[in-house]
Amino acid sequence: MIQFSRISFILLICLVLISCKSNKKEPIGTVTVDFVNPSDSSLSEYQADSIPVLKVAVSAIISPKETYRFYSELLEYISQKINHRIVFKQRKTYEEVNYMLGAGEVDMAFICSGAYIDAKKTKSIEILAQPVCNGKTVYQAYIIAHESSGIHDFKGFKGKTFAFTDPLSNSGKLYATKRAKDLNTTPDKFFSSSLYTYAHDKSIQLVARQLIDGATIDGLIYEYMSKTTPELIKNIRIIEKSEDFGIPPIVIPENLDAKLKKQLKQIVFSIHEDSIGKRILDRLLIEKFVEGSDRDYDGIRKIMYEVAN
Repeated sequence: MIQFSRISFILLICLVLISCKSNKKEPIGTVTVDFVNPSDSSLSEYQADSIPVLKVAVSAIISPKETYRFYSELLEYISQKINHRIVFKQRKTYEEVNYMLGAGEVDMAFICSGAYIDAKKTKSIEILAQPVCNGKTVYQAYIIAHESSGIHDFKGFKGKTFAFTDPLSNSGKLYATKRAKDLNTTPDKFFSSSLYTYAHDKSIQLVARQLIDGATIDGLIYEYMSKTTPELIKNIRIIEKSEDFGIPPIVIPENLDAKLKKQLKQIVFSIHEDSIGKRILDRLLIEKFVEGSDRDYDGIRKIMYEVAN
């Protein structure tokens, strides 16, 4: 791999990430998209009509366009079932989505497991549902490198460049930080350079293009890409997989209207029984949604404690 100075490395990566960025608003059906506008002025045209609005936030697990494509059919299905207009809110960082949850700016959110634990510390939220993938409500972090890198274990990343996803991400930051601590070091000392991509697919792309030596990513995203766009991961080597963690949940504010909460539960827990809903879930590689428990995330809390002490 060509070696860059630290400044050249950062500038090159920024160009790649900027090329993936999109703030475009693309309404489909009854779903309105709000990627970046914190004032939510896009709601004004709906506030006067008789159809209620359901505000849904999505952490940017994958890049903006892909996230929109990934969730749009599911949210349109929920919109039609619940007879609400859905405003789809996407923010760059997990922290921004957590802020909206705490400020009462959203009614429902799809967030990552690490972000859930962070939000749970200070915000009154609860798990609405967990997706079931491959018969399980767990997932793994994958540490990846290019197949021609010569890297075969985590120790091989010493002095190499590395991509994290988000500071609050379990699979995209915490797990790799714990692995560095296992070697009695920290990411800042272990890697020559690192950066945040704010999307797991972007991290994969950087490794596939050999613009960065390695990354820590959400295994669910990797497996989704292996089924839908295998050409994008054909040069990727999985260096290691983590233990099982509680899967990224759907969460709601604890004070959400009881009637609305009941409606949402009925819809998400029965979507797999509906032929249209099942086709949507099949495309997302989700089998169904089930009840979740806060205890399912204790494994991540344990790692957080180990990293902090």
